[in-house]
Amino acid sequence: MSPAPQSSTSSLPVHYARVVLAYILLKLKLFIIWVLKAGPMPQHVAFVMDGNRRYSRRKGVEVREGHSQGFVALRRVLEICFKLDIKCVTVYGFAIENFKRSEDEIANLMQIAKDGLNSFCEQDDLLQANGVRLNVIGHKSLLPVDVQEAIDRAESLTKHNSRSILNICFPYASRHEMTCAIGQSVQDAVDNASPNITEQDVDERLFTSQGLSPPLDVLIRSSGVKRFSDFLLWQCSENTQVHFTPTYWPEYGLRDFGPVILDFQRRMWSKRVHS
Repeated sequence: MSPAPQSSTSSLPVHYARVVLAYILLKLKLFIIWVLKAGPMPQHVAFVMDGNRRYSRRKGVEVREGHSQGFVALRRVLEICFKLDIKCVTVYGFAIENFKRSEDEIANLMQIAKDGLNSFCEQDDLLQANGVRLNVIGHKSLLPVDVQEAIDRAESLTKHNSRSILNICFPYASRHEMTCAIGQSVQDAVDNASPNITEQDVDERLFTSQGLSPPLDVLIRSSGVKRFSDFLLWQCSENTQVHFTPTYWPEYGLRDFGPVILDFQRRMWSKRVHS
């Protein structure tokens, strides 16, 4: 005699348990953010989003999937930053050096970037909902035309937002940024018959400064690699806290970012005590 078929209702307790667990984790996340907000908060945080390809190899999936999960992680981290009222976030989206990678990987990255930029254009998207202005900074003329058009559209739609700033460095190299800033400083000095070029002149002409970004407080690199990779070298030369985490970028979240914020707060409180 064959066994009686199991009722579909037998899976309901498992479903309810998952819903309850998700609700508890959400409330715990919001509570942790609320606690963190009680202390001093960095105004400008930058991320080197590293480890997508190694994440893909560890998971046994294609590199494209690792990059796609990296974009999911970006949205997750941005949501945390905006809930913490961090004024400015800068991310290393694509280095000029990355054009040396395979044509297939570059094509996949460009498609992911275009899709992500188009999602930023949605009225109810994360940037619009949080009043975030998007700045894409770097050597943009190197990008495909359709990606440049997606950038122009996303920047145009968010240009009047003033609550926060998101800088996406794409494609970017700090040496290129400094070269442009110094070149513009020289040209302006010649045009104005000025005999001197100061550090402030160069600083004011950096891509981040032109986008009204505040000084860089914290720089974070994921994946365990400990180098700057030509990212924000001028901006992090003074009073910037640098953190390296072993977590691959697609897995980066509040459990990694929370300790960074706590360390920033500890140092700020220490300065106040000794000032």
